[in-house]
Amino acid sequence: MARNRKERNSWGSFTEKGGAYDWSSEEEEPVARAEPVQVLVVKDDHSFELDEAALSRILLSEAVRDREVVAISVAGAFRKGKSFLMDFMLRYMYNLGSEEWLGVPDEPLTGFSWRGGSERETTGIQIWNEVFLVDKPDGRKVAVLLMDTQGTFDSQSTLRDSATVFALSTMISSMQVYNISQNVQEDDLQHLQLFTEYGRLAMEETFLKPFQSMIFLVRDWSFPYEFPYGQDGGMRFLEKRLKISENQHEELQNVRKHIHSCFTNISCFLLPHPGLKVATNPNFDGRLKEIDGEFIRNLKVLVPWLLSPQNLDVKEINGNNITCRGLVEYFKAYIKIYQGEELPHPKSMLQATAEANNLAAVAAAKDLYNKKMEEVCGGDRPFLAPAALQARHGELREEALRLFRGVKKMGGEEFSRRYLQQLEGEIDEVFLQYIKHNDSKNIFHAARTPATLFVVIFIMYVVAGVTGFVGVDVIASLCNMILGLTLITLCTWAYIRYSGEYRELGAVIDQVAGALWDQALYKLYNAAAGHRHLYHHAFPTPEPEPHAHPDRKQN
Repeated sequence: MARNRKERNSWGSFTEKGGAYDWSSEEEEPVARAEPVQVLVVKDDHSFELDEAALSRILLSEAVRDREVVAISVAGAFRKGKSFLMDFMLRYMYNLGSEEWLGVPDEPLTGFSWRGGSERETTGIQIWNEVFLVDKPDGRKVAVLLMDTQGTFDSQSTLRDSATVFALSTMISSMQVYNISQNVQEDDLQHLQLFTEYGRLAMEETFLKPFQSMIFLVRDWSFPYEFPYGQDGGMRFLEKRLKISENQHEELQNVRKHIHSCFTNISCFLLPHPGLKVATNPNFDGRLKEIDGEFIRNLKVLVPWLLSPQNLDVKEINGNNITCRGLVEYFKAYIKIYQGEELPHPKSMLQATAEANNLAAVAAAKDLYNKKMEEVCGGDRPFLAPAALQARHGELREEALRLFRGVKKMGGEEFSRRYLQQLEGEIDEVFLQYIKHNDSKNIFHAARTPATLFVVIFIMYVVAGVTGFVGVDVIASLCNMILGLTLITLCTWAYIRYSGEYRELGAVIDQVAGALWDQALYKLYNAAAGHRHLYHHAFPTPEPEPHAHPDRKQN
């Protein structure tokens, strides 16, 4: 829905001013009211859903779909006045070019939903359903899109929710306003690093900086005697905050390097407090007369600095300008990535530290087990009976588990239990490798394949000779063929063992020989041993007479 020229009344609806408007969409459905529309919905199970129909109605209208788009977003912690600021931006866009764009002192502030208080108001991502067409100084007409986002770190959102909303708004916008209260603290920079990295993971790898303009908007700035309000003071302040020096800790340097590597343009604006009436009056509705004059003076500078035609940045991805139609497709592609499980889930500092702590304990316990098992059956240690190996494994396994339980770990017992189970599983997997290593030292185990093949050759040779002697030539020929194939297989196996080539084929021969031994030859051996036992039971060997030993002493 494109806007040509309108006037807003005090209730947030719009009346015509000097002409008719083209409210066309792909469905050609006129819309009577301009309002925010939620396009990204955060569900109760903390999953995300894109309202594609609503997004398409806004961005695929005939007037704007092929226009290059300028997407402006405001993001930051919840209850810090993001929607309040967005409504002043709306006033400017509806009165573009007018010196009196702020309106009259008694007019309530309407547009994006906002209110005072401590509970969150905006959820997901909301877009103003009217796209503004603006002529840039170079003659291009661009479509300006305003986005309001859910505040980060409210009591109902996970860290992943906050990271996803912030990352998506940064990926979609060409100008991201980072709304910060009072000062730019180190945790603000670390959160920005986390959120932008979460966004960069979802984007295609590029040699260009992945995001465009980042504006640090410091609200309620209380130190104008150090750095004055406005852009100039903000830029000097931000330069000091983002400065990298040799005596800084590596962690602090990495945060600043990351931020510089993510954004093409970084700027800052220092904005004063709007006044006690705004902060403490529950009935405050945005009237200018109740807002501090210093705030209004700087607001008159801030909003045009952001939204004047010469300062609007067209959305670019990989160096290509994006239209409204293209932005819809990127929105769909990005949300699919965050709906899946391709990206790692961001974690809180406590959770990340607790995981690292438990993983370190797992590694230490596993290392102890490996060292002790190497002394038992590793390297050039001789073959150990399987029963003895199993017993030693049980002892060392318990010792490793005791070591894990003895390490002081963060996160509590319930959190550590799954890492204990992980350790048990990994030790059991390692033990299987030690069993194979130990078996390889058993000469009879190593010789099972050639022994099996020799037995098959011998049996086929005997059967072929007997059947050929009695005249059953068909069976004799079949046995001779099997004998020849087995002999070729034996020679191939010997070459593989000698040269180390065609190891996969050697493994297949070992498997076939093992199966043949287990399923046939070993059973024949047991059957033969059973028949021998029955023979000795039926015909016992007579015991020698006492006089057969003349040298035995007689009593």
